[in-house]
Amino acid sequence: MSESTAPPTARAADRTTLLRGGEVHSPADPFATAMVVERGHIAWVGSEGAADAFADGVDETVDLDGALVTPAFTDAHVHTTATGLALTGLDLSGARTLAEALVLVREHSAARPSDRVLMGGGWDAARWPERRHPSRAELDEATGGRPLYLPRIDVHSAVVTTALLDLVPGVTGLNGYYPDRPLTDAAHHAVRAAAHGAVTPSQRDAAQRAAFDRAASLGIGTLHECAGPDISDEDDFRALLALADARPGPRVVGYWAEKIADAKGARRVRELGARGAAGDLFADGSLGSHTAHLHAPYADADHAGAAHLDAADVAAHVAACTEAGLQAGFHAIGDAALTAVTEGVRAAAETLGLARVRAARHRVEHAEMLTPETIAAFAEFGLTASVQPAFDAAWGGDGGMYAERLGAARARTLNPYAALLRAGVPLALGSDSPVTPLDPWGTVRAAAFHRTPEHRVSVRAAFTAHTRGGWRAIGRDDAGILVPGAPADYAVWRTGELLVQAPDDRVARWSTDPRSGTPGLPDLTPGAELPFCLRTVVSGQTIFDRPNG
Repeated sequence: MSESTAPPTARAADRTTLLRGGEVHSPADPFATAMVVERGHIAWVGSEGAADAFADGVDETVDLDGALVTPAFTDAHVHTTATGLALTGLDLSGARTLAEALVLVREHSAARPSDRVLMGGGWDAARWPERRHPSRAELDEATGGRPLYLPRIDVHSAVVTTALLDLVPGVTGLNGYYPDRPLTDAAHHAVRAAAHGAVTPSQRDAAQRAAFDRAASLGIGTLHECAGPDISDEDDFRALLALADARPGPRVVGYWAEKIADAKGARRVRELGARGAAGDLFADGSLGSHTAHLHAPYADADHAGAAHLDAADVAAHVAACTEAGLQAGFHAIGDAALTAVTEGVRAAAETLGLARVRAARHRVEHAEMLTPETIAAFAEFGLTASVQPAFDAAWGGDGGMYAERLGAARARTLNPYAALLRAGVPLALGSDSPVTPLDPWGTVRAAAFHRTPEHRVSVRAAFTAHTRGGWRAIGRDDAGILVPGAPADYAVWRTGELLVQAPDDRVARWSTDPRSGTPGLPDLTPGAELPFCLRTVVSGQTIFDRPNG
């Protein structure tokens, strides 16, 4: 990919750019090979021959050299600072054994002598041959007695050192405290707050910049930050939004997961800069930590998890948000939690009217253990399902963690993306990074090649949910698509043959039929090489440009 030099007087956001000689993924012209960007918006898409009419009137011409241009991805569920801390700190997601994880802890502690609290994460004992978490004594020894916060990969439980517990008075009396098990619930929230409170502003800034840079390098133009008092803190949230405003991208849409009851609460959420009182407002926990709320007990534990919100709590929150013109939203994974959420939304709709609730486009994060009844409720109330297909790739299948927690039969019902789309439920795809990595094409692949075949969707449907779906989830129907008038958020990719792929291995190899008028996408069948990002642009400004791309 090469380009001419723009005149120095033309600012990036104001200049006119012609991209030509590639493949442009646009429903306005399924065979487009060129595109014009003007003042941060798409001005035209069309054929190479027609592009000659624009050649003399642009500030910049980009020779795509056969590259593919698509809308930039939107990751609909991210924890940006935590993602950056994982990128710049201790990441145990690659540890193959408990012993290897402890070596990494020891090395990290030695390499960061000035950190007030050591931060890490990404461990998953279900993947280790030892089949157990690190003990407090092992972590005390590995860190030399320093404070360490080490959440499980799902970030709903954590192991910590004695020195960190000493920083949280009264933690041993909180719900979720166990002397020899990972901390959950209030005890986990307390130690997490202490750990994040010890992160310096410079550490936080470096982490946020690292996360932004990684997202941009992967063709992600927008991040939905899911923050809240039980996840991070107000200083972190405000600093993140301020940093995003000071940079050309990725743009950040902020959600603050705090339950509100009235207009005063709504004002507070707006003053923080949040789009909604949504995101990880916990109705329950996670399956990996045995804290998701189920109708029937876990297969490998003698309980059914715990509820953090009931239907009355949900109804009050949804009503207050709807009255204030805010989006409401909830973290709900277990079937009992999803029942509570849908029953609460129904109660709010009965009070305020169905049309008002639907118009607010409230959302539910994760939504894993859906039933036909809760899927129907999502469709009825216009709830967006903000989902993470990489969860199924990591923990699905008859031999995976889901089957271990729930039994194979229940596990096969999880993450029913095809049923959601058939019912007309809006989908927005994300990563929940750092729970699973920022990886947009991998996310699309995971949805299209779900471990349970009946839940698979087409590559095209998954791609739409990861681009346009994220914009629709914030109430914008005019973005996430390369058509005239849309924001110029796009990515340029080096990739192989473009295909039209359905959710079935037998037809996934069909090449584009020119008669279909359907723009192709890269081959995402398992084993195929994923596209390689050359450039990412947000509102006409380049936020990532690969050297020698």
